[in-house]
Amino acid sequence: MTAIQTTNAPGDWPELPLFARWEDTCTTLLLWTQIVGKIRMALSPNINHFWGVALYVTTRGLTTSPIPNGTGAFAIDFDFVGHVLRITCSDGSERSFALEPMSVAAFYRKTMGALQELGIEVTIFARPVEVVEAIPFAKDETHASYDADAVFRFWTALVAVDTVFTEFRARFMGKCSPVHFFWGAFDLAVTRFSGRTAPKHPGGAPNCPNWVMEEAYSHEVSSAGFWAGDGLGEAAFYAYAYPGPAGFREHPVLPETACFHEKLGEFILPYEAVRTAPDPAQALLAFLQTTYEGAAILANWDRTALER
Repeated sequence: MTAIQTTNAPGDWPELPLFARWEDTCTTLLLWTQIVGKIRMALSPNINHFWGVALYVTTRGLTTSPIPNGTGAFAIDFDFVGHVLRITCSDGSERSFALEPMSVAAFYRKTMGALQELGIEVTIFARPVEVVEAIPFAKDETHASYDADAVFRFWTALVAVDTVFTEFRARFMGKCSPVHFFWGAFDLAVTRFSGRTAPKHPGGAPNCPNWVMEEAYSHEVSSAGFWAGDGLGEAAFYAYAYPGPAGFREHPVLPETACFHEKLGEFILPYEAVRTAPDPAQALLAFLQTTYEGAAILANWDRTALER
């Protein structure tokens, strides 16, 4: 099947549509990534805080990175340039199919069928998590949208954000997560740790057992990320601390377009404010640094030991 080729080249910090304009596509793509992410989770070692289940930004899309399979490995890649899902194996075999408007059920059948053709046996928990409407993948004929231009633009933004997040991560000597894409909430995130344990997390994510959040937040964190804007209306950056120290929401942050969102309980910086800033990377770094400082100062992190 011929892959869809995009002709749009929006630049390093592309203009993104409001969430409502591509919500159907975003929801469909979220569910597709959950299928792929769950395959990685089923076959990979359980790394702390579920770091072993995330996806990573590539020069063409998102990847699982190598997944163990017997004495070899395979990877599943979303190619948002050519709009193809590609499964490649260390023995040289591969399968692919076009990313185009199709139901979650059809995507699930194609992906699992391709794995079977490659001799890869895997069983996953075949329904979504962290979403209110958890239709089993094999039965979801509702979500079937794929706007190639919107997906390409969002991925291009992820590439730019990944670069800045990686620079920010490099400033920290303590325990810090990779810059990785979590398919549960469909966000790119990077998390710093103080080294101290945290109070038991209360959980509460829809269709997600509490023990998942308890593991994710077993230790004190300052976390930041980027997501498409579900619940906000536009793509944005977020930053929070767990547990949130007293006075955190009042801590001054930069740039001036950032604010504490009372309903979400996080600092928020609209993507558009970063994109249109004179220096987008520096605007984003200022947000990452000042929100981190709010957590580290107010919670008395050992900054001398943790920072470069």
